[in-house]
Amino acid sequence: MMTDYSKIDNEVKQLASVIWDMAEKVWDYAELSYEEFKSSALESAVLASNGFTITERAVAGLETSWIAEWGTGKPVVGYLVEFDALPGLGNDTLPTKTPAKNGNTNGHGCGHNLIGSSSIGAAIALKNHMEKEGIAGTIKVIGCPAEEALNGKNYMVSAGVFDDLDVCLHNHPAMVNAALNFHSTASVDLLIEWNGVTAHAGAAPWEGRSALHASEIFLMSANMMREQMEPTGRLHYQILNGGEAVNVIPDYSKVLVRYRGKSAENVRKYKAWLEDMAKGASLATQTTEVVTNLGGIYDILPNDPFAEAITTHMNRYLPIAWTEEEQEFAKSIQREMGKPEHGLATDVMDVPHGVEVGGSSDVGDVSWKVPTMGVMFAAWPKYIPPHQWGCTACNGMSIGRKAGLQAAHVMAAQGLELLTNSQLLKDVTAEFEKNKNGQEYVSLNDTDYNPRGILNDEQLTNYDCCLHTALEHFGLGENYNPTCGHSHK
Repeated sequence: MMTDYSKIDNEVKQLASVIWDMAEKVWDYAELSYEEFKSSALESAVLASNGFTITERAVAGLETSWIAEWGTGKPVVGYLVEFDALPGLGNDTLPTKTPAKNGNTNGHGCGHNLIGSSSIGAAIALKNHMEKEGIAGTIKVIGCPAEEALNGKNYMVSAGVFDDLDVCLHNHPAMVNAALNFHSTASVDLLIEWNGVTAHAGAAPWEGRSALHASEIFLMSANMMREQMEPTGRLHYQILNGGEAVNVIPDYSKVLVRYRGKSAENVRKYKAWLEDMAKGASLATQTTEVVTNLGGIYDILPNDPFAEAITTHMNRYLPIAWTEEEQEFAKSIQREMGKPEHGLATDVMDVPHGVEVGGSSDVGDVSWKVPTMGVMFAAWPKYIPPHQWGCTACNGMSIGRKAGLQAAHVMAAQGLELLTNSQLLKDVTAEFEKNKNGQEYVSLNDTDYNPRGILNDEQLTNYDCCLHTALEHFGLGENYNPTCGHSHK
């Protein structure tokens, strides 16, 4: 018998303004990874005001993370929330490269303002429907910081956040409409520091030992390694420190290097090679090195039955009724960026099978712990990759609003199907085990806590202030005692 989704569709429709209010505010906040104070506080407060219990905050040292739960028993359906923005992508809601009115140079060029609001809207709609229909099960919404830094969910996975889930859903805006059934790359970030001896570069250079030379040797070695990398491998780096003055032998240098490979095992292999290079550069220059693993993430596991189910739901809600003005907005962005002026996508792609992508996401770690699937909805023009000013513009206006609402519809309906269709749950679980092929998850991290996620006293005070303000807005702050010292009246 076909499931009637009209009731849960109506629940999502009733939350349309709540979903967009979150998305619009988070778009305006545009906070960077590990600093999502207002965004994290707002979205957790919305869940709390709608009957969810915030069971934990600051998971694995990630201060802006949280876990919200509602319901009892099995199955346990998880929803992923992201809320960080990108530097340098601030833009007005105009189809031209124009600074944001609030002066914020950060921008949601990857649409994380829509990701969080859509997941939360879907979770609240599903909870409301379950209450009315007496459906058993548990909803778990996980606030995940710093996806753009590729180091958030991996630490939360290691902390056991996803251990009790039966299935997990996420979403991401894009230039197409499709199930996120892609195999991504795994990756690792290594921060490498060299310490040498300073000296006058002209008068007595022999007295020094150049840390900059060490980093140069390392980077030359790393670039030579490219010839021995498999085609799926990627290597990028950033020189963070190479000295302060041209006439001083630098006694300190710092490089951030990211390696991406087809699997966790591949990443481990090349990580060890890069560590050897760092040591070799030290030996060659008589300096010393310190290598810090900032965190590694797994490749995303596809799941065909899951993707087929979510594609079916997507087809129920498309095409989005784009207006002529919205299509012209999109074409103006394409025109400015030198792309074909074909506007916004309206069709749903067939289920992707066997598709490899060079990018990475910390959703990969989740996908190795629990069957996981995402939905992509067109929220910016065709041919425009994410991390562009044009994406920021679309994500803050009606185009982003419509895409985010459609994503909420699909995720709510998919959550309901997983709760009420035991065969589908068995099928996606069986596919998950088949794709793992007996390999158990072992974190690519070297520590339990991400050092970049731990806030200093001033940052903690700011977050505490934001959290209390958000809770009080919904009448929930009376039992929360902030340390910020503000009255919040």
